[in-house]
Amino acid sequence: MRINKFLAQAGIASRRKADELIADGRVKVNRLTLREPGYDVKEGDLVEVDGKAVTVAEEKVYLAINKPVGYVTTVSDQFGRPTVLDLVTDIEARLFPVGRLDYETSGLLFLTNDGDFAYRMTHPKHELGKTYRARVQGFLSRERLAKLRKGVDIGGFTTSPATVEIVRELPKQTIVDITVHEGKYHQVRRMFKAVGNQVVELERIAIGDVRLGRLTSGGYRKLTKEEMKKLGL
Repeated sequence: MRINKFLAQAGIASRRKADELIADGRVKVNRLTLREPGYDVKEGDLVEVDGKAVTVAEEKVYLAINKPVGYVTTVSDQFGRPTVLDLVTDIEARLFPVGRLDYETSGLLFLTNDGDFAYRMTHPKHELGKTYRARVQGFLSRERLAKLRKGVDIGGFTTSPATVEIVRELPKQTIVDITVHEGKYHQVRRMFKAVGNQVVELERIAIGDVRLGRLTSGGYRKLTKEEMKKLGL
């Protein structure tokens, strides 16, 4: 970011006035008086005006992204696998994913640079319902549906009641929507396995009242004002 824009965003002066401050020798970068008005401020630079440090508050960014299968929900990956941040190419803010989606699961994920928002979205006290569309092997009998809706033991943990609705019955598979309120490891897959149905395909289609909609695989968009309000922003 050019130094005059940096000073303007920091609320010091307009860009034109910032150029005057530089010309007057009142701006320092890394303890050295700046003489070049076209200087680009780099991450880690110490910028001072009249001896006082200047910082720019990073604009808060809230994105919804449609994570494809085969991407990890981390900032970086030690095994060199692609991360969800590799998909975001036109936003300079230092983003990170809110919560996780399994490597083999696709669908809605939030990205942000707001740590407070991420904390609220992932803390059990504020856990929002998350809705998944699952394609499972076999049929879901009334008994199996009742177990899922009541809560099932997935190995040392019994899930809270879930909302489960059959979307379509295929010859050998069932498509079903399920809303859960916890975020245990591979929870939805383990829930269906516990009642005898193996998950073939899993996609998260909603977080609270925010829905994936028609967002294409790998695509992303900013949350709308209405969505942000629903999330308490």
